Amino acid sequence: MKLSALAIAAFSTLTFAAAAQADDNFPGAPGVIALGGKCQKLVVAKFDATKGCKGELASVTLVNGTVTFIFTSDGKLLGFQGDGKGIKPASNGNARLPLSLVTTGVGNKMTGEVKVAGFCTFGNPYAGKPMAIECTAESKDSAFTGSFRTSGKAPARKNGGK
Repeated sequence: MKLSALAIAAFSTLTFAAAAQADDNFPGAPGVIALGGKCQKLVVAKFDATKGCKGELASVTLVNGTVTFIFTSDGKLLGFQGDGKGIKPASNGNARLPLSLVTTGVGNKMTGEVKVAGFCTFGNPYAGKPMAIECTAESKDSAFTGSFRTSGKAPARKNGGK
């Protein structure tokens, strides 16, 4: 499943339209959340894109429950995507999202997708302390890794949210 043009447009300007109270249940209601922090690792197959990786990560939740964590590096996008209904508790108070696709793109368009098996593990980015979002996935031909450490601060809301 490809991300909607609206979700990508919202991400490309790093605004978000998450519903109120999304911070109580990350990744939350349908919408886009932009998290600030530090990209610690981004690897696509044998290409290490960590050096150009931005200090922003988008969490996109679609109406059907699909969740995608989108990393950016030098104008390229890498999304780790799975069914949000499959999120399960993991160790240390974290949660685990099983992955089914890795999506790729340039600018604000997602142009490719690869079927994968893997997980993203994450904590609550609004708990007031930094936490990691770590994704690893493998396809028939490639491996993908993304690791991002949040600032621990809630992002500002757009459209009158709190």
